[in-house]
Amino acid sequence: MTSREPSGQPSNKPRLCFIGFGEAGQAIASGLREAGVESIAAWDILFPQAEGAPLRSAGAAIGARLASCAADAVASCDIIVAAVTASSSLDAARSVAPHIAGNPYYLDINSVSPGRKQETARLLEGTARYVDVAILAPIHPRRHKTPLLLAGAHARAVLPILIDELEMQGAIASDQVGAAAALKMIRSVMIKGIEALTAECFMAAERAGIVEAVAASLRNNYPTLDWPKVIEYNLERMASHGIRRADEMEQSAATLAELGVAPLMTNGTVARQREIGALGREEPLRNAKALGRDAMLAAINNR
Repeated sequence: MTSREPSGQPSNKPRLCFIGFGEAGQAIASGLREAGVESIAAWDILFPQAEGAPLRSAGAAIGARLASCAADAVASCDIIVAAVTASSSLDAARSVAPHIAGNPYYLDINSVSPGRKQETARLLEGTARYVDVAILAPIHPRRHKTPLLLAGAHARAVLPILIDELEMQGAIASDQVGAAAALKMIRSVMIKGIEALTAECFMAAERAGIVEAVAASLRNNYPTLDWPKVIEYNLERMASHGIRRADEMEQSAATLAELGVAPLMTNGTVARQREIGALGREEPLRNAKALGRDAMLAAINNR
């Protein structure tokens, strides 16, 4: 597990590749480069397309090797980090499985259900050492040091490498694939559900002209929360990331179904996250994000 330093001397840092190079992949890769990791390859299915130009530019700025295809990305790597959209996680594994050599670790950081992660682990069995990974906090500002939760038979073996060689942070959930995903998906029911409830509540409050009154009333029940900041933060997160969050919440709904719980509230969260996320791609709400709560609410309600 060695690469070469710029001086030509061997490095103990593992060689990494990223399959999927959106926000999470770029953030982790940039942090790892600053931590001294020299060998980083990246591949994203958008690379060959015009809309992939920002991803390619980000990779070049980080100093990652931009691969020509999935097979090229995984060549001679020690750790594969899968960071694609929730709906594409299994397809991503299929795209690299025939080309993997050397039994690398496969860190599946995708926000998908335990069942999906178990299916992916079976697909890669005997080809790569699969690890179920959950990211438990926003990827910024800590980037590669954002806390991770690991699960699976290979989690305990890879964790010291992540901590000692890559300066990452992590803990073990279980030796069973799906345990990390379960925590991530179930907690998302609450976290992203509160975001959706915030939007729905204050869309109505704005139309009724009682935003301040509702926020003040909520302080009576939740006195430790700074509601003006909570409202603005949740609206901005949905406007910026609602499409991706909706996809992830579909996986939360799948997780609940796997556990025999009807995802009634979670399905509503999917719809509201997707709605606000779509509006966030349009100019009025996109511009309003920098102007604060009232501007965002007006942009949402005046669509």
